Amino acid sequence: MSDRYDDFPTLRFERPALGVLRIVLDAPNLNAVNPRMHRDLAEVWPVIDRDPQTRVVLIQGEGKAFSAGGTFDLLQEMADNPGVRTRVLHEARAMVLGVLDLSKPVVSAMHGPAVGAGLAVGMMADISVVGRRATIVDGHTRLGVAAGDHAVLCWPLLCGMAKAKYYLLTCERLTGEEAERIGLVSLAVDDDQVHARGLEVATSLATGSSDALRATKSSLNHWYRLQLPAFEASLAHEFYGFASPSAQEGIAAIREKRRPDFVAVEARHRAEI
Repeated sequence: MSDRYDDFPTLRFERPALGVLRIVLDAPNLNAVNPRMHRDLAEVWPVIDRDPQTRVVLIQGEGKAFSAGGTFDLLQEMADNPGVRTRVLHEARAMVLGVLDLSKPVVSAMHGPAVGAGLAVGMMADISVVGRRATIVDGHTRLGVAAGDHAVLCWPLLCGMAKAKYYLLTCERLTGEEAERIGLVSLAVDDDQVHARGLEVATSLATGSSDALRATKSSLNHWYRLQLPAFEASLAHEFYGFASPSAQEGIAAIREKRRPDFVAVEARHRAEI
């Protein structure tokens, strides 16, 4: 493996087939995204674009999950520190636009929990392969912040506005099988076949015409680019929200494994204004 990827220590890089670069999320707590991994997932895409050995990217998780989302430390730092919020906002933007603008196809292979920043990369992939029993959830509103990073950009185009609003407002979990049924993902397969099927798709793409694949991806992604004002608004609302009492309550509720009481928190906040 070239040392070009040494600057991204939280990601594991492999060459499982000619032209295929596999990125493996391998971290404690079901591949939770810590501050350094968040940065690595934001900054790796231009490096991949300049890698002449890579024709297709495959991203997957190690162990029992794709990714369980951001760590508690990262969430709390965003809630407490304006500088951290600003930094992570820029990283979240770079992560989504990095996959969008990458000239090479990206395949995601998602099994187990798929949440948060990891889910953003998985859903922005050009082809998403998921396990039938995978658990997909965008939990922003349960955390007390607006649905940001990728969801407002791509969910309405993938599964329609009605389904996008339902799942983003309620934070209800989707199985991989249901996600395929509503069009949110490309393909659902048996859970023990996710990585093999993802590699099969990536290998097939790697043998195709890179010029044709890149041009097709770039052209199709103009549908996403038309929605970039909505994406930018959702990011701004999300990270503004991390400074709110609702976000503090949402983070506390997750730590304490209870339902957040946003009604009481927001009533106290209004009374203090």
